[in-house]
Amino acid sequence: MKAEILSIGTELLLGQITDTNAAWLAEQLPTLGIDLFFISQVGDNRSRLTEVLRTAWNRSDLIICTGGLGPTEDDLTREALSDLLGETMVVQAELEKNLREFFSRRNVRMPERNLKQASLIPSAQAVENPIGTAPGWWIEKEGRVILAMPGVPHEMKNMWQTQAVPRLRNRLPGEVILSKTLKVLGKGESIIEEMVGEMLSSTTPTLATYAKPDGVHLRLTAKAQDELTARGHIFQAELELRALLGTLIYGVDEETVEGVIGEMLQDRGLTLAVMEAGTGGLLAAMLSDAPSSPEFFRGGLVSQQRAMLSQWGIDRELMEMHNIMSREVVEAMATAARQAMGAEAGLAICASAGPDDFEGQTAGHIFMAVDLDGTIKSTDAFYRTKPPEVKRMAVTVALNLLRRALLK
Repeated sequence: MKAEILSIGTELLLGQITDTNAAWLAEQLPTLGIDLFFISQVGDNRSRLTEVLRTAWNRSDLIICTGGLGPTEDDLTREALSDLLGETMVVQAELEKNLREFFSRRNVRMPERNLKQASLIPSAQAVENPIGTAPGWWIEKEGRVILAMPGVPHEMKNMWQTQAVPRLRNRLPGEVILSKTLKVLGKGESIIEEMVGEMLSSTTPTLATYAKPDGVHLRLTAKAQDELTARGHIFQAELELRALLGTLIYGVDEETVEGVIGEMLQDRGLTLAVMEAGTGGLLAAMLSDAPSSPEFFRGGLVSQQRAMLSQWGIDRELMEMHNIMSREVVEAMATAARQAMGAEAGLAICASAGPDDFEGQTAGHIFMAVDLDGTIKSTDAFYRTKPPEVKRMAVTVALNLLRRALLK
């Protein structure tokens, strides 16, 4: 089955929101054995939307639309589908009843303009939306399927998982496509590609690399007649990749580096404290997002003022000598954080993200150190990019330094 995703809304074309719906749906389709060939975006214009739908109709078996099912004048997905198929929308009594009850349960008067959300064309079936006012549309005609869902992400995801997937499974052949992503830190994408070598030309499964904010992702994708065979292909390829890359691999699929580190700390019965200069607390924020962070994360000290760092135990003369930015200072910060909060591990960052962060320091220079029960490791790096990226890279590299220390 050849699929196409159509994201609808002028706000997408203006860059006011990011099209996360299409990215999420693109990840879901392979697990059903559905090949995705096209992703398009179109604004809230009836004629252009109808034109894009007609193009999709002529080349795809499954057309998935998100957005344009609201009650306002610029929500035109229903109208465009009516134009595409030459059918007239009619308000359905049962849908109108459900819609009015939705508002009544919330003690809110239903605006009459919402009534169009209770409309269908003869070819369409309503797709239940228990958490919103806009039912979806399911259309089967001339061997094709059109699925129209709300643009609100949590409504769309619920509708996809509870309503669309069961309907699609009944129509699909036995072929299955499965993917698994291995996440790597410590080397760049080009070096990783050299290390995995001929595996990049494999067809069963395929292997692709992607540079991401949290490292390099290696995505394995296998197609087979059944799930067990597909999983077997991925398992064998993963074994080969792990043999080639070893501890450069830190996680799989939805795992995050901060979550993995949290698990490592808990497995070893350790707690962590951090000190940051120049990153604005980004390291502490990431760690606090990790699952079970209250169990291992003692907290963070954040400042780039010498006076504050001095109060936290960093020697003034050492800071003056090295202008804060040095391995000596960042190592002292890691130890001070660990001792101040009674943790077994201390992690510190000094980052010159902007030209005025630390006088005389080149923007993009970062220093990191970890103190693990008195054993100190430190490193530095330089990134010629914008301040927000410098901070993000500083945090990512620092977390990997801690991960490597924990592995040893």
